[in-house]
Amino acid sequence: MSRLVLIGGGELKSRDTLSIDEYIAVQARAAAGERRACGLFLPTASHDCMPYYNTFHKVYTGIFGLKTDVALTVGREVDAEKMRAKFERADFLYVGGGNTVYMLDEWRRSGLLQLVREAFERNVLIAGLSAGAICWFEQMYSDSVAEGEYHIFPGLGWIKGKISPHYDERTLDFDQTVLYNRFCAWGLENSAALVMHDGDPKCTLGSGRVWVLDGTNGVSVQKTEWKADPA
Repeated sequence: MSRLVLIGGGELKSRDTLSIDEYIAVQARAAAGERRACGLFLPTASHDCMPYYNTFHKVYTGIFGLKTDVALTVGREVDAEKMRAKFERADFLYVGGGNTVYMLDEWRRSGLLQLVREAFERNVLIAGLSAGAICWFEQMYSDSVAEGEYHIFPGLGWIKGKISPHYDERTLDFDQTVLYNRFCAWGLENSAALVMHDGDPKCTLGSGRVWVLDGTNGVSVQKTEWKADPA
């Protein structure tokens, strides 16, 4: 069963997503058992920004006591054996934000995509923020080509549907896109996360909201705040 924690946005440095990070840490400890849990950070979308990794380390080691590691590929040749060992040690992956289209191209170039796919298929928990939240879907709303110019781009297609991160910042633009194309989509606000198991939504986390958008009637976008039905 694939397990995803999809975070719409927020700054790790500002602790905007701390309650979501705590959920991820708890899940990682459960997976690790008696071992000290380890999280592998993928900063590809930010062109392997090391300060970003340092912030991840401060949160997940400094606050939650987990080990962390980082998968770096940009501007270097990847040692396939060492990289595979990093993935096999990880109790969860965390895919950082940035340029989603660049990230997917770099994953393909470096061979990282195969390792990510294997982790996805063997049920390793995968968390992702912004770019790391939307890349799994068939289509994603992003300004990856030109900053501030938002378009629909193809994602990996491992999860059905369409999605936008930072929905609270892009509401009008994304609603217009949903209506014009007459489709349904997910909208993830900053500081909100959608948990999905095997492509099915399970629950939401954080202080933000998760929306289901329906533009199929061609008249107006129907919005529903998505929350799991109480057990």
